[in-house]
Amino acid sequence: MSLADVRRLGDRGVRVRVTPDTVEPLRALLAAEPLPGQCDLVAGGETVTVLFDGPRSATAAASALSAMTPPESVLADGPLVRIDVVYDGEDLRDVAEQLGTDEAGVVRMHTERTWHVGFLGFAPGFAYLRGAEPSPEIARRRSPRVRVPAGSVGLAGEYSAVYPRTSPGGWQLIGRTEAELWSLDREPPALLVPGTRVRFVAARRRVTLPATPAPSEPATPAPSGAAARPARGLVVRETGLQSLVEDRGRPGRAGVGVTRSGAADRGALRQANRLVGNPRGAAAIENAGGGVELVAVGDQVLAVTGADAPLVVESPDGHWRAVERGRPFALDDGDLLEVGPVTAGLRVVIAVRGGVDVPAVLGSRSTDTLANLGPAPVTAGDVLPVGRAPRTAVGEPEPVPEVPDGSRPTVLDVLRGPDAELFPDGAWEHLLEERWEVTPNSDRVGVRLTGEPLARADGEVQSQALVPGAIQVPPSGQPVVFVVDHPTTGGYPVLAVVAEHHLDLLAQLPLGSPVRFVAVEGPVGA
Repeated sequence: MSLADVRRLGDRGVRVRVTPDTVEPLRALLAAEPLPGQCDLVAGGETVTVLFDGPRSATAAASALSAMTPPESVLADGPLVRIDVVYDGEDLRDVAEQLGTDEAGVVRMHTERTWHVGFLGFAPGFAYLRGAEPSPEIARRRSPRVRVPAGSVGLAGEYSAVYPRTSPGGWQLIGRTEAELWSLDREPPALLVPGTRVRFVAARRRVTLPATPAPSEPATPAPSGAAARPARGLVVRETGLQSLVEDRGRPGRAGVGVTRSGAADRGALRQANRLVGNPRGAAAIENAGGGVELVAVGDQVLAVTGADAPLVVESPDGHWRAVERGRPFALDDGDLLEVGPVTAGLRVVIAVRGGVDVPAVLGSRSTDTLANLGPAPVTAGDVLPVGRAPRTAVGEPEPVPEVPDGSRPTVLDVLRGPDAELFPDGAWEHLLEERWEVTPNSDRVGVRLTGEPLARADGEVQSQALVPGAIQVPPSGQPVVFVVDHPTTGGYPVLAVVAEHHLDLLAQLPLGSPVRFVAVEGPVGA
């Protein structure tokens, strides 16, 4: 007997569907004996997804996995974590009614069974816990809450979970805890990792969740004016719609709920860094829509790539000059770079020689907007420190790849998704034939499209891994194409995946612009 349901998830992913009781054994086996080129593992409700370093590795692995004998189901035997809970949740009475018992019966159900981590997803440290014995199915709330407090204990389907941080959510809340589910001060940061067993204990005293501490005041006031500035840096005068610090991101942590994040247009980041002589993954500024203004502290060398926008440098004495994308240029101390509104594309990348030298979080200086990891979004008045200049020459001017201007449909190549067969006949053709439009509520998490709704089967799928470019179809039938800050797992079927060579183009789609999809036979380079 072999693993029968092995499917590709884009260019670099392979999804294996198994029974829920063999998810963790298969994940553990692949973690202990990685396949060639294996970069990450993401467990789901009834899937294990393996991410690779390239299409060739993924293609070879798909064959190897198809021939693999399924591992035997084993009970979780990892460390036991006890979590004290005060059972006073807002939905405790509703859950009791669903189970045909009283509130005390819900508490007994929750505390008398041993739970184990099935998988992590949704948010960093969010663990989906299964009961060692069958658990009753609890319906999600009809209307999700906009704000679920950190430490809330919930039930949904056969799972229980603790919200590691304040976030939206539709689970039924039965209690709360002070247990710290996610901390950057430990390794791994997640308290509950695959294989961990969990027992919930009813607390005898009321748990008071700590308030977010106020920033500590410095012992002495920070100097003001020029003395407070670094020797080399960039003062942010305007940010435009959004400006973030981004590098190559945090690959390899999806198994604990942390997506890669990083620059949305990775090619633009590489090119901008190449032009100023930086390593290809140095941190830069990613700006959406233009309108950013930066003042040099000390002499600097910058380059701008990505979206097209007018670029002007103004000196302190009022003289100005235009500069070009794809060409390194100098800023003298006090010079102002003004990036005007974008005329094509969406995201401008601004690299500075030496890189933006903010503190790294989990090995990256990137801002993850969904997980709230990394530096805070750039605000007016910020002073971004710049690292030591590399001992390399600046690059030669280069042509910048063309970006869409919205005047005609942008064509994106797509691969058939692993859940395509779950859709009614004609859905795949509908995706390819429709002219879709990018909605204004698109962001680094996902490009949300509107058009004639896609037909889809009722219900959801078990939560499973997502990748940049995955096209998920919620009940509305309006597709969502995930970008770099996507959740690590999702519960809607994936009809298609944007080919990797078009992910940078996806990141540059202007709001309101038209989009068409074209099917390609298989991963490029496979």
